[in-house]
Amino acid sequence: MIKAAVVGGSGYIGGELARLLSRHPKISLEAITSRQLAGRNVSDTHPFLRGYVDLKFSGSINGEGLDVVFLATPHGASMKLVPEIVRSGVKVIDLSGDYRLKDPRTYQEWYGQEHTDLDNLGRAVYGLSELYWDEISKADFVANPGCYPTCSALGLAPLFANHLVEGTIIIDAKSGTSGAGIEPTKATHHPNCGGSVNPYKVGRHRHTPEIAQTLSRLQGHTAEVVFTPHLIPVVRGMLCTMYLKLNDDLTKQELLDMYTEFFRRKRFVRMTDVPWTPAVIGSNHCEVGLEMVGGRNVVVMSTIDNLVKGGAGQAVQNCNAMFGWPEETGLDFPGLGV
Repeated sequence: MIKAAVVGGSGYIGGELARLLSRHPKISLEAITSRQLAGRNVSDTHPFLRGYVDLKFSGSINGEGLDVVFLATPHGASMKLVPEIVRSGVKVIDLSGDYRLKDPRTYQEWYGQEHTDLDNLGRAVYGLSELYWDEISKADFVANPGCYPTCSALGLAPLFANHLVEGTIIIDAKSGTSGAGIEPTKATHHPNCGGSVNPYKVGRHRHTPEIAQTLSRLQGHTAEVVFTPHLIPVVRGMLCTMYLKLNDDLTKQELLDMYTEFFRRKRFVRMTDVPWTPAVIGSNHCEVGLEMVGGRNVVVMSTIDNLVKGGAGQAVQNCNAMFGWPEETGLDFPGLGV
């Protein structure tokens, strides 16, 4: 058994990490930190963990005696913690946005602050395991992707990897309220969002350059992305509907065959006619579907649980890669279906 800790365990992602790690057959969860809740029982904050996680929140950790640390901290906080943890020789999986964007100028533009840990920014491996498993398996430090970039990139990867996209890609994305975090806000207050679909951060969502970075890397040149997220009145779940034009004449069956081959050995991506969000809720799965809409126009649809495949589950999947275990270890269970 390896020993793990979660830094920043009071939020939804921290709780989800604890849930998954508590049942992982090869990981012992040793510590969960929260400066505000230090000394309190983890299960008092996350009642669903009663009987599974018998820990109190720690104020901090130093990496001693640990094999891997999961950082579920806000952007800006992670890059203050990572250097010391990395120096201790512990493997690190960071779930914030601090190490996802490889260009520090892009990070400063979209996150509004200067990156202060360029050494580790340069060595961080982007943790979308369906695309970069080999790199992750050799890494000591992984930047866990964001939820929207995961959902959209998995839906689009076969097309961009095969250089089939012409022009701009339009991504219409919808996510449940848990993606906004555990602290209530005016926008996520139930009376304000419970009966509506609300676009937000149009043209300025921080996941936009992350999506573009992944798609650009796949096709070898800059991808043009128009990304609009929406808040929908559900707790978990995310659906991306993506519109594009092919640069070649292909049939729907040819595209489906290409997708099937691309994801042939990927346990957590499955093809379906129309992705159904309840099928993936509570699981690490991603469902992908597509349709031809006259000529070369294609609509691609993908869905994930934003807290699992879009966060904690993906982090555990990356941990599996880093320690040489099958990707499904501790994650091989279906969605809830409702």
